[in-house]
Amino acid sequence: MQITSEILQKLNQIIGESFVFTDQETRNHYGHDETEDYVFPPNVVVKPANTHEVSEILKLANQYKIPTTPIGARTGLSGGALSIYQGIGLSMERFNNILNIDEQNLQVTLEPAVITQVLREAVDEKGLFYPPDPSSQGSCWIGGNVAENAGGARAVKYGVTKDYVLNLEVVLPNGEIIWTGANTLKNSTGYNLTQLMVGSEGTLGVITKIVMKLLPKVDYNVLMLVPFYQANQACEAVSAIFRAGIVPSALEFMERDAIDWTLKFNPNISVDVKPGIQAHLLIEVDGNYPEILMQEAEKIMNVVEQFQIDEILFADTEDQKNALWKMRRSVGEAVKSNSIYKEEDTVVPRYELPKLLSGIKEIGAKYGFKSVCYGHAGDGNLHVNIIKGDMTDDNWNTQVTRGIREIFELTVSLKGTLSGEHGIGLVQKNYMDIAFSKTHLELMERIKFVFDPNNILNPGKIFPDQF
Repeated sequence: MQITSEILQKLNQIIGESFVFTDQETRNHYGHDETEDYVFPPNVVVKPANTHEVSEILKLANQYKIPTTPIGARTGLSGGALSIYQGIGLSMERFNNILNIDEQNLQVTLEPAVITQVLREAVDEKGLFYPPDPSSQGSCWIGGNVAENAGGARAVKYGVTKDYVLNLEVVLPNGEIIWTGANTLKNSTGYNLTQLMVGSEGTLGVITKIVMKLLPKVDYNVLMLVPFYQANQACEAVSAIFRAGIVPSALEFMERDAIDWTLKFNPNISVDVKPGIQAHLLIEVDGNYPEILMQEAEKIMNVVEQFQIDEILFADTEDQKNALWKMRRSVGEAVKSNSIYKEEDTVVPRYELPKLLSGIKEIGAKYGFKSVCYGHAGDGNLHVNIIKGDMTDDNWNTQVTRGIREIFELTVSLKGTLSGEHGIGLVQKNYMDIAFSKTHLELMERIKFVFDPNNILNPGKIFPDQF
């Protein structure tokens, strides 16, 4: 798609020449996210400052049928922010304000480029709590979290992003501006357009304001690291903990390689991993009464001691807790530094985790690839990092694709689905036929057409090339 001088002049008039970029360096910078090594530069990058400017840009794009891709912090892992048809790269980075923290109603109104951790810290100062905590929370933006329905470690107890979104200001592809719902905790008024937008990956509209509910701040937590001699038993222990009547605030699974690579990647983290240990569970309980938390921790100990485990590490200090969480949140980056890789985001009912893990290893052996698995075991969400290592380019490009399809077929057979929190975007779209029938996909495409009949907004995402 070529952007003419006439279109550039119109963009300059809408937002000012200093916020319109056509140089190659800027285009490349906004042409990638954290998805493997993909780079798809847009023809032009624009940086609007307010809803009106976004509206005028989309009116222009819709008039000339210019592909337009909303671009956030570019921390995504499914290629959702890649301008695969070039056109306009719509960077939302100037929308970075927390507009209002409503302490009376436990709500916050903010713009999409607010960093997730900044939001969490801002409401924490008011004695409030925003639970969703994706691993990239120090760099990802709330708008991207909403667009992808991001989760995080504490989703197991508190839910994912969708569970906190009350209302959205959205610019539709034709430039119209709407609010999707109301700032209320209950709403049974018509179709739920708010939740339709959540997880729509920038294909239906551009989010410009967000109203989210908050919770009262939680004062205490207990964190433990449990080493298992068998990875499958670590997965089995996950369901056993819930069956014992405990709902942890976080329950994370890490294979041995995931921890070894992370400790090598970040030598400042000190964790003793004994020979023979195959996996760890990082388990947190939280609440406002320390004595109850210790009772829950003891109950968890009684459960995990039924399995082959080594000595449980209790984090005694905040520094130790931070080190353990830093280790968990660094796994993805450590794997990426070690090898070319592909990351898949599987999710199954938590009781099926042992079957999923065993199946992934069998499929890897069949197709000749190694995988490193970790993730949010408490809600059945397993991240599968497939490692290129010494595989030939030919096998990497052919065998791995077949293996991924079998992994997703296994996942769906276990009553799971393709993505728990990363979204479909570009890299998973051609596996959608595994999870959905032709009828499902046609319904989704019709919804897309109602919102975006000219298919200008983030085209080429979510839907398979053929179905």
